[in-house]
Amino acid sequence: MTRHFDAIIIGTGQAGPSLAARLTAAGMTVAIVERHLVGGTCVNTGCMPTKTLVASAYVAHLARRGADFGVHTGEVRIDMAKVHARSRKITLDARNGNESWLRDMDRCTLLFDHARFEGPHSVRVGNDLLAAERIFINVGGRAVVPDMPGLGEVPYFTNTSLLETDVLPEHLVVVGGSYIGLEFAQIYRRLGSQVTVIEKGSRLTGREDEDVSAAIRSFLEAEGITVRTEADCIRFTRHAQGVTVGVTCAQGGPDVTGSHVLLAIGRRPNTDDLGLDRAGIKIDGRGYIGVNDRLETTVPGVWALGDCNGRGAFTHTSYNDFEIVAANLLDGGDRKLSDRIACYALYTDPPLGRVGLTETEARATGRRLLIAKRPMTRVGRAKEKDETTGFMKLVADAETRAILGAAILGTGGDEAIHNVIDIMAAGGTATTLAHTMHIHPTVSELLPTLAGELQPAG
Repeated sequence: MTRHFDAIIIGTGQAGPSLAARLTAAGMTVAIVERHLVGGTCVNTGCMPTKTLVASAYVAHLARRGADFGVHTGEVRIDMAKVHARSRKITLDARNGNESWLRDMDRCTLLFDHARFEGPHSVRVGNDLLAAERIFINVGGRAVVPDMPGLGEVPYFTNTSLLETDVLPEHLVVVGGSYIGLEFAQIYRRLGSQVTVIEKGSRLTGREDEDVSAAIRSFLEAEGITVRTEADCIRFTRHAQGVTVGVTCAQGGPDVTGSHVLLAIGRRPNTDDLGLDRAGIKIDGRGYIGVNDRLETTVPGVWALGDCNGRGAFTHTSYNDFEIVAANLLDGGDRKLSDRIACYALYTDPPLGRVGLTETEARATGRRLLIAKRPMTRVGRAKEKDETTGFMKLVADAETRAILGAAILGTGGDEAIHNVIDIMAAGGTATTLAHTMHIHPTVSELLPTLAGELQPAG
């Protein structure tokens, strides 16, 4: 028997539930299918639990520095069970809230099972066949577990499994020197673990400018994290103390032995078992679903939102996908993916806030550029907080003074970057930013000053 709905949503990440709410409010009947946990990556294994751990780690770090501020405390002790319980509670509260919202939503049917396409507009869910004119895929992604020598013979964590435990590793070896790996590396170092980061590339955060990468490495090493780059022979073997990870770098020993290993090598979309071929939905070589500027797939009436479409791997891009689809489908809008400005953050301490092009990317365009850079040592609020690590950088077009990109690596950088995002989104220029009055004392108040210091790139 076939169950008919006006719309089917596969996945309950950041786009799915909000889309269900809009569609049902418009009078449509909606089936939303989840095979695991409501809330997707952000709620369960991403933003919420990890940033909760970041907060605990920051408190531990600040407590150890109390004497620097004239505040004397006793020995700092970590109750990892309580750290984990706090993170777990925040996740469960959010998950349960989302699930209750969907269960109580009029005209919405929440199903827990695996969804597989059987045709362009039909989906098998358990024993039921669901049919709808509109289908929305919001299945997210998962950690990459590559076929590396010896990996199948040793225990290891991914970000998901590490968040499920309250173990505090004696020595955590993080394989992967990019965003997820570095956040966990600093978290566990501040909570008391010895930490080594192993990166195959020549530097950490390889997509960032070299000065950003160098600064991140510098402050992580200053906290006692060992960084091994140019790891040209990563391999794994069991050891009495845990796991030995082969490195064979140009400098340092040929391997590292730790009590635990975290794989943070990348993400892949959850598209390999959806039966997309039966629907005629095309994917690329990495498994991402191809979409156009309106998030429509190659099959009319089927959309792909969130991490699975390869057009952004963040909660905010997934939610923006929902906004684009809802506006176009329900409000007569004409919103496009190409209209949005790329932005994201790395939640180390200090954090990195990024928008638009890096300096390296801007130089590659061949344009004449204006660039300004200011160290956080020249930011009053940073000095008052005694958190002066990092810098802020602005890149603009020399002819139009349009802002092309910015990086704020420093205290409050993940918040202050929104000043630049908003100026860019509103079509303002570096002159607009330079002439805008900001509140003192803040990190943001130095952005107009930075814009006023733009000079031709060398």
